[in-house]
Amino acid sequence: MEQTTRAPVFEILIWSGAGFAVLGLLGLIWCISTVWRARRAKLPDEEMRAVMASVLPRNLGALFISVLGLMLVVLGVFMG
Repeated sequence: MEQTTRAPVFEILIWSGAGFAVLGLLGLIWCISTVWRARRAKLPDEEMRAVMASVLPRNLGALFISVLGLMLVVLGVFMG
């Protein structure tokens, strides 16, 4: 039986991708908790819109980082 080993480059790609995915997931959790706290505070409509407007770019950035990390993991698995 032959034992196959992955190239270190692809292992680094997989682990860095997993790190990015976790970082993006933490960002998404932060966005959810921020909006949840704002909703529970029963803010007026204008303040709620301000909170949502400040969270939206961070939400999109966290989603992008998470997707980028998952793409790196898939690329590392397929290429390795």
